[in-house]
Amino acid sequence: MRNKKVRSIVLSGLFIAVGVLLPVVFHATGSGGIFLPMHIPVMLAGFFLDIPFALAVGIATPLVSSLITGMPPLFPVMPYMAAELPVYALVCSLLYRKIKLNAHLSLVISMIAGRIAAASAVWILATFFAANLPAPPAFIAAAIVSGLPGIALQLLIIPFVVSAVERNLYARKKGQE
Repeated sequence: MRNKKVRSIVLSGLFIAVGVLLPVVFHATGSGGIFLPMHIPVMLAGFFLDIPFALAVGIATPLVSSLITGMPPLFPVMPYMAAELPVYALVCSLLYRKIKLNAHLSLVISMIAGRIAAASAVWILATFFAANLPAPPAFIAAAIVSGLPGIALQLLIIPFVVSAVERNLYARKKGQE
């Protein structure tokens, strides 16, 4: 039990660190906004960590990144990313680790749920904080259209990584028997 908790803490830190560093690399090439690099380690955290740790990664990553790198900007982007990313991690962990759906379906459902959370946050920011943001339906449409390369990348890379890690873990476990 203790080893699992330590492993989860270490993996959480690793996912947060990658979630801070990967966007820096992508933004240096000018492709951060279209490839959604922060989403990848957060979603992976959902596949490999139990809900509380996955949720912590989803909450901490945009906040830590914003404080260290200025990306995402503290207002208005960071608040809706702080709503979106934990939902990705939570839904991936719930569907894949608890309900045992396959990786692709878990990923697609989490992407939809995360976008809904982001749109809800956009509505709250626009309605109660006078943020200059589009209406939630326009926000979702724009986020999907501008993020299509990132969505495609996520759909290709994340299930592949999950499958590769699980095959490796299975082979190691089988080798120990």
